[in-house]
Amino acid sequence: MKRFLNRLFENHALIFRLIIYMMAVVAIVYLFPRGGQFKYQFQKGHVWQYDDFYAPFDFAIQKTNAEIEKEKSEIKAQKVYFFRSYDSVIDYSNIRFEANVAKEFSSLDRQNTLFEKGKSKSEAFIQKVYEKGFISTDENVHLNQPVSVLKGNKVSKIIFSDFFNPKNIEGYLHTFFADFPDETLTLKWEKAVLKSIQPNVVYDKEFSDQFLENQLNQVLVNKGFVQKGTKIIAKGDIIEQDTYEKLSSVNAEYDSLTWSHKNYYWLIISYTFLVALVLMMLLLFIHRYRPDVEDNISKVTFIFTNMFLMVLTTMLILKFNAKYLYLVPYTLMPLLIKAFLDPRLGLFTHVLTVLLLGFLVPNSFEFIFIQIIAGIVTILTVSELNKRANIFLTVGKIVGVYLLTYAAFTVTHEGNAAHIDAFTIFLFILNGLLTASLIIPFIFLFEKTFGLVSDETLREFSDTNHKLLKELNEKAPGTFQHSMQVANLAEEACKEIGANALLARTGAMYHDIGKIYNPLYFIENQSTGANPHAELDPEESAQIIIDHVFLGIELAKKHKLPDRLIDFIRTHHGTNLVYYFYKKEEDFNPDATNINKFRYPGPSPFSKETAIVMICDA
Repeated sequence: MKRFLNRLFENHALIFRLIIYMMAVVAIVYLFPRGGQFKYQFQKGHVWQYDDFYAPFDFAIQKTNAEIEKEKSEIKAQKVYFFRSYDSVIDYSNIRFEANVAKEFSSLDRQNTLFEKGKSKSEAFIQKVYEKGFISTDENVHLNQPVSVLKGNKVSKIIFSDFFNPKNIEGYLHTFFADFPDETLTLKWEKAVLKSIQPNVVYDKEFSDQFLENQLNQVLVNKGFVQKGTKIIAKGDIIEQDTYEKLSSVNAEYDSLTWSHKNYYWLIISYTFLVALVLMMLLLFIHRYRPDVEDNISKVTFIFTNMFLMVLTTMLILKFNAKYLYLVPYTLMPLLIKAFLDPRLGLFTHVLTVLLLGFLVPNSFEFIFIQIIAGIVTILTVSELNKRANIFLTVGKIVGVYLLTYAAFTVTHEGNAAHIDAFTIFLFILNGLLTASLIIPFIFLFEKTFGLVSDETLREFSDTNHKLLKELNEKAPGTFQHSMQVANLAEEACKEIGANALLARTGAMYHDIGKIYNPLYFIENQSTGANPHAELDPEESAQIIIDHVFLGIELAKKHKLPDRLIDFIRTHHGTNLVYYFYKKEEDFNPDATNINKFRYPGPSPFSKETAIVMICDA
């Protein structure tokens, strides 16, 4: 068991890499579509470049979303309004009429010879109103629009304007009593009638809405049927509207094809093999050409995370609308990898990612060609990303390549430039703007997330106007000059062996910042000839010298220097001795000297850059 645990510990880096690799494969395969894929790419008005195509199975010709929405809009515009007729309202209105007559007419009025004539006329008007129907609605119904009236189990259609309604009934009543001889009695009869009658035809909103919903649900999504084996298009034919609809319907059938468990598992196995193969090629490339990246779990995770995010973004765009595919800033990934690692790895990762996306996107050959060319241009043209002018210059070149490649493809397919889509050109321009605006925020985000340091950050820290370097120059000018000399030597040495020259130079500039606290205890800052160590015993002197490492680490963390720069402070003396004071102490106390009190705490350098700085410092 102990041997097994020791083996695990010895190979923990390899185990972590395998875990990250498997997690990346599973995550990417999970995003892949779970169904069949139509293997042909086609566009309306373009030439069918494949062999004669026959229907692989029976399928229905599907309507477009625009056609379905148009039919639904027409149904909504012709909405049927349903009203219910209630006979009980008539009896209730007659009772109210008798009560209102009693209120409006005194005993003296009843003795008038015109009373009975007015009452008879009023009752005749009420009867006429209910025979025709008294309707009440706030719906926006056109006057000449027929409405459906429900009475029991019967439905009748009546023109809306044929009903009495609250807006016109008073006018009709006034006209009806126009020939009544007594104006005072006329007003009383009209008042009694208006107070008595109530609408007997009432709008049924719930039934009307349900009827409309049923009509909308019955809209067919298909408009034809094609039998298996039917010839759809011949090679070289132009894809016209009718043919385009049939091909789109076949494509949709493939997308929605229900897979059996057996087919589903075969599909997953195939996807897993393809994705695993692509990611394995990336790991082999890293193992062969970038072993320093292979040994760093954070860097490997960073690369796989970038690939996963690109696949995820592509899948989201395809689910929303595939025409926005060229809006995705795919060149952002090689830019990020170049910023943190190196351009060759960035291009290789970009190419493999684009090959993966070729399984998902329509017009895959065109997509792969355009994106690989754009990636190559990105790697070859990008320079210092910390300068906005360089970013926009690079993005301008990327957009130019996108536009030229797209135009060339269009002319190749169509024979002329008439089919170049202005919207696609607009997407390419937006793509460039997105790349330019996202690169700096993403560099900052990935630095904080994965503990990486980009070349742009190193350039910022290598500026001698940095607060910490200015303080070093003011308080320990000799140490500052020494650090600059070490930086120059380390930079040239790294260039000779292919190490990171910028990292070594920046680390060397900060390796002795701990001397800010006690500058005069270090010989390069002693300009008067007086040496404060003369008044100290060797052990105290050695401790002051050794402490500049601890103080430097503390100061670096206070000023939020990246860990990769702090490593130069920790390792630039390794576990060496403060030899001068050790020998001095040994001369005084040869039997009581504790060598560990004169030894730097380490660790020893663990990279090419930290080792070179240690040598140059010596």
